[in-house]
Amino acid sequence: MAKIGILTGGGDCPGLNPVIRAVVRKAHLEGYDVIGIKNGWKGLVENDTIELNLDSVSGILPKGGTILGTSRTNPYKKEGDLQKVKDNFKKIGLDALVAVGGEDTLGVASRLTKDGITNIVGVPKTIDNDLSATDYTFGFDTALNIATECIDRLHSTAESHHRVIVAEIMGRHAGWIALEAGIAGGADVILIPEIPINIEEVCEIIKKRHSRGKTFSIVAVAEGAHFAKSELVTQEQKLDAFGHVRLGGIGETLGEEIEKRTGFETRVSVLGHIQRGGSPTAFDRVLGTRFGVKAVELVKNKKFGRMVALSGVKIIDVALEEAVKALKTVDMELYEVAKVFFG
Repeated sequence: MAKIGILTGGGDCPGLNPVIRAVVRKAHLEGYDVIGIKNGWKGLVENDTIELNLDSVSGILPKGGTILGTSRTNPYKKEGDLQKVKDNFKKIGLDALVAVGGEDTLGVASRLTKDGITNIVGVPKTIDNDLSATDYTFGFDTALNIATECIDRLHSTAESHHRVIVAEIMGRHAGWIALEAGIAGGADVILIPEIPINIEEVCEIIKKRHSRGKTFSIVAVAEGAHFAKSELVTQEQKLDAFGHVRLGGIGETLGEEIEKRTGFETRVSVLGHIQRGGSPTAFDRVLGTRFGVKAVELVKNKKFGRMVALSGVKIIDVALEEAVKALKTVDMELYEVAKVFFG
């Protein structure tokens, strides 16, 4: 019987388990065995696998995270790892692989299709919603709803204490979560990586708001936002296997500047990994399920080197190479809508 492998790589997010469940259920109907690769590409490097069947995926639909585990392992980083991946692919006896991940995980998948492992199908996952070949990635809607609820909660404490509160929200290169959560949560200023922060403008907005009698303000800022002509604010300079620094701290820096320049008491709330945890929304459960079913259909039809994607309301497939070629940054028309409500 043919074997399909599935791995989940990169940052975890709600919706991964619905994808795994859908792949196993659809594969079962088509007569395939499914092998779970543990901890992303690391599992293929180390030949760490588990057999997945209907019992394995029973009850996982509402669970956050991934039952397979994940990592940021890059098999192209360490000498010898790429050959281990190729050897283990054959040793496990895989006829196809479903790689579930964001730009880094799928970037590896795309390279592998050119380096000898051609029978790979991709499934897009990232809370940042920054893959250009799909309208939405699963995980984004859940993160968005969590961030919106957090902003709602910050409103009440900010108003009670007459404070400015800066909410630092995830988003490395694209500010989709900060922008849409800021709009939905009624933030008074929204700052994203795509537009350098003008601190004078931010403080002016807050001062004008207070001059109208408002005694509090909410500032939503993406972790990848930065001041004009300055570097990203990071927790440490150490790079991960894909060359990324660990972001975090822009909220504190921004909060200090706002308090210093306006005189208004300012607090900072870093939402962090809360946005990535917990049960997926109905939207992400359905999208992940549709992606998983489509991925197996691509395997069945031998349409390898492709990634499933959402286009409008339809699930389509696109070339993996095209899918990871460019990041999808914030739609500036939507940002102009948000600016209507600044201050």
